[in-house]
Amino acid sequence: MSDGEGSMTFHHSPEGNRGWSAGTLLARMAEDDRRGLLELSTPRVYSGGHELIRQGEPSGPVYLLLDALVTVTASVENGIETLIGIGVSGDIVGEMAVIDDCPRFASVTLCRKSLVGRIPGPAFMGYLQRHPSVPLVLGRILSDRLRHAHRRRLEFTGYDVDIRLARALLELARLHGRRQPEGLDIGVPLSQAELGALIGATEGSVQRALRQLAARSWVRTKHRGVLITNHEALTRFAELATEP
Repeated sequence: MSDGEGSMTFHHSPEGNRGWSAGTLLARMAEDDRRGLLELSTPRVYSGGHELIRQGEPSGPVYLLLDALVTVTASVENGIETLIGIGVSGDIVGEMAVIDDCPRFASVTLCRKSLVGRIPGPAFMGYLQRHPSVPLVLGRILSDRLRHAHRRRLEFTGYDVDIRLARALLELARLHGRRQPEGLDIGVPLSQAELGALIGATEGSVQRALRQLAARSWVRTKHRGVLITNHEALTRFAELATEP
């Protein structure tokens, strides 16, 4: 398999916080711990579409997303693939298989040309033993993921597609959004099929729901993306508490 290494230039420095997304591992870590982890990694540039981790493979290295955007997907026995989540700069991927020494649970694919730090599994485990505060941070991140998975399962049974979609768009915007003059870009280039996989709906159902939301002037669609044009109205529709 080609590693997809490209020629894009990134400026990688192990010092300080580079503005990683809130809630990611690198953003939550103490400065000394973060510096040590970054110095342990070997940074490489990969092209968009490169499969960093493949579901079912034995555990191997862990990866720090230094300047990257990835999708995390998993397939069940009948071949249906589900988008489990999104990874952004500051996240770590592949750590679960290393910690519990099990095969990879999901596949991780780069959405664009990215800078990724590779850490061999044994080196990562040794680092955790030398930095006892880091496993606590990892535990909180895993707890967040589990809570998110439980919430999605409840939404699948409790809400129709349009509300599930509204909730997903609002969460993506909260985590990764970029403010623009026309509204709030959700910040992640997802197709309508990928949005469907994220909320457990068909692409056709997502298309219909997006048309309905757009007709109310709450969102605007674009190529592989969505712009939230009325955040307050969309939040009410999603039956979420509005910010004070």
